Formats: sequence, C-alpha cells, structure tokens
Amino acid sequence: MNTEIKTQVVVLGAGPGGYSAAFRCADLGLYTTLVERYPTLGGVCLNVGCIPSKALLHVTKVITEAQALSQQSILCGELHTDIHKMRLWKEKVINQLTSGLHHMAKERNIQIVNGYGQFTSTNTIKVISNNNIVNITFDHAIIAAGSSPIPLPLISFTDQRIWNSTDALALNFVPKKMLVIGGGIIGLEIATIYHMLGSEIDIVEIADQVIPTVDKDVIAVFTKHISNKFTLILETKVTALETKVDGIYVTMNFKNNHVITQRYDVVLIAIGRNPNGQLLNLKKIGIAVDNKGFIHVDKQMRTNIPHIYAIGDIVSQPMLAHKGIHEGYIAAEVIANLNHYFDPKVIPSIVYTEPELAWVGLTEKEAKEKSINYEVSIFPWLASGRAIASNCKDGMTKLIINKNTHKIIGGAIVGTNGGELLGEISLAIEMGCDAEDIALTIHAHPTLYESIGLSAKIYEGTIIDLPKVKKS
Repeated sequence: MNTEIKTQVVVLGAGPGGYSAAFRCADLGLYTTLVERYPTLGGVCLNVGCIPSKALLHVTKVITEAQALSQQSILCGELHTDIHKMRLWKEKVINQLTSGLHHMAKERNIQIVNGYGQFTSTNTIKVISNNNIVNITFDHAIIAAGSSPIPLPLISFTDQRIWNSTDALALNFVPKKMLVIGGGIIGLEIATIYHMLGSEIDIVEIADQVIPTVDKDVIAVFTKHISNKFTLILETKVTALETKVDGIYVTMNFKNNHVITQRYDVVLIAIGRNPNGQLLNLKKIGIAVDNKGFIHVDKQMRTNIPHIYAIGDIVSQPMLAHKGIHEGYIAAEVIANLNHYFDPKVIPSIVYTEPELAWVGLTEKEAKEKSINYEVSIFPWLASGRAIASNCKDGMTKLIINKNTHKIIGGAIVGTNGGELLGEISLAIEMGCDAEDIALTIHAHPTLYESIGLSAKIYEGTIIDLPKVKKS
C-alpha cells in the first residue's frame, strides 16, 4: 500500500537528537513528521545503548556496595544475582521512557512513520515497512540517523558468541571467560557489568592506555581501580579469530611481536561506531558525505542543501547523545527562523564504570598542542571526609588552569558519581570563570563536589585541607 504525506519538517531518526529536534519543531509551531525504523522512539541510546547499560550499571553499583559491606561484616548472608530479574528491571526502565516519549509526541501532534527511510529527491523521502510504502514530501528535513557498531575487519562470519554492544546488553547469559576488544567507553562499561555477574574479563587495546584521549595521570588513577577487575592487555593487536566448538580462539600480537592464542567463551567487539551517512541515498541527491559516512554541516546544522539539516552521530565526533540533543534544538530553531548557532565551548564525556571517569574541556595534551601556559591542580579524595565516609577515597579531582588568565580550561574526575560532579567544571569553562571564582564559592561540606572548590584553592594557595603546597 502506498501513502502520501506532506509535512513542513521531516526528522529521519528518533534517537535523542531526532526526537528532541522533532519536539522542538512542534513546540515552535511547525507540522512535524518523525521517521523511525524501530517500533519505539528513543533510538539506539534509549532502547539498546546508554539507558539499558546505565540501568544494569546501577544494579552493578548497588551489588558492589553490598559486597563491600559484607566484607566488613555489616551485611550478613550470601548475595545472589538473578540475571532474569536484572533483564526485567532493564526492560521496565526502557518501557517507562519509550512510553513517555510516545505520549509526548502524541501531545504535540507529531506524525510518527515507522520504517526505513531514504531520500528520493531533495524534497522527498520514501519510507518502506514490510509491504507498505510512505512517500513524504517536506519543506525541511533533519537527518538524525545515528551510527552503527564498527565490525572487526577480521570477521567475515557470524557466531552467536561474537557480540556487539546490543548483544551484550540483551543479557542472555553470563560467559565464564570474555574478551573485550577495545578499551573505550562502551567496552569498559559492559566489562563492568559482566565482571560483577562473575565473568573473567580480558580487555585488549591497541593503544598504551584505555581511553587514549584522557591524560595519563587521570588514567593512572582509573587503571589502578579497574585492574582489580579486568586484565588489561595494552599495546596489543588482535590478528585472528577462529571459532571452535569449545570457544572462540583469539590470536593477539603484542608490542614486542610476541604472539599468543587464547580461548574465550564470548568476544565483545567494542572498537567504536561508524556514522550511517552512507545508508540513506544522500550522495544521489547531492548531500556532501565524507568517506567515513559523516555529513558536512555548518554551525546552524545545515548541509550543503540549505533546507536539509543533519545532527548527532552522523555529523561529527564526539558521538554523544547530549551533543545530538543540543544540535537538534539548533536545527529546529533555525528552521523556525531563529538565528541560533551550535557553538559550545565544551562537551563533557563520562565513562559510567565504578569508579566513574569524567572529563571536560582541554586535556593537558591539548593544552600543550595549543601552546597554552597552564597549571594543573589536583585534589586527592583521600583528603575528602565524604569520600572516606562513602568508601570511595581513592578518587581525584583535577583542574587545568590557564596561568596567564587564571581561567578554568579543563578538568577531570575519577571517582564515585564523577559524572554528576562534572557540571560545575563545565559551567565554569562556559562562563569564563577563573580559579578564584570557584575557590570563593561556598561548597557544601561534606560533599564530593567540594573537591572542585578545594582544587581551585590549591591553585590559589589557600588550601588548608592538605599540607601547604603553594604560597598564596
């Protein structure tokens, strides 16, 4: 059956960026159609990515805290984990959020079309779902089609024991021995979940550290924690995988050219994601797409075809939901004739492991590349009363300060709820705060976030919570 639709704005993809753009368009008085290939809104992030992983990581954190109390004989009795109940908990969280999105879309009179959409011209999209075809004619389009897991080039076959992140978060069973290929955010988070469930985890990474973009002093603190949970195999390349009845045999080439082959019950491929720019027939209608699949846009999220916009993973790194959401707002507002631009000073990043690793702004590496005269100020959580009371004393809070202007230009946190603390540093950079502004702001005591104020006091030379390290 063929159906024809005319709309002012069509949004292709209903992930966080896409539904945010669609909702904002509707709120600005634009008749909006939202195209999504899956039955529910929310995209990869809500359905099979960041939300289900956070639901499972929350369970992981609670169980880990309970185990720590058991070790102190505060809690007594053996703890048991039911992965079926964990799976139900995860699905309950997802259903609550997807139902909310559906209700909000309906309230805004947004037309939802389910199916796989491709451009047929600069003003039309064809959406195919089973035997149904919907042809949409639009005045403006916002492409929010996201990204897909990068497959390992070595693998030309399928095996249920070789997973991507979606497979892992399905939580079908717990492997005894698991290899994670890739020491990035996704691999580390999934490794955290399965370690708590009892898997023996190896993580292989081609770089000399996990999360290669983060400064080495920060990673050193983080690595100290996770090395108790996982075996890190750094500066090592996977050169072959072979499937056998008893497992997946993985050959790895170390930096010194030493080669080993090990057996695993499951192998998780977590080497990153590719933008979906090659899948939408974009080049046929003249939209500029690079060889990686990224769509070129300006600061108002316009492609080279002025009435077609693109946002989220499909336009640039970092591939983060919060970046896509803000880009979605900009695209919608520009379509509504508001003269707005996407021009953030910083975009925060967080690894939701335990402890969390969070950073924002410039790293030391980037400050050196920009020839900035900077100073680092680090407050150890070992000197934080709240951290000691909360059994998370091995964290750190780091500020990077421009010595010429005294402004905060970057920061990082390793520790429990580190991602929740990052907002103050992000705001400080966006607002152009200097270290004194932060140091003179009264922070509640005892809290973990007061470590940010104490880091600023170290720079100012006014800290009294540590041995005197700098003259004021």
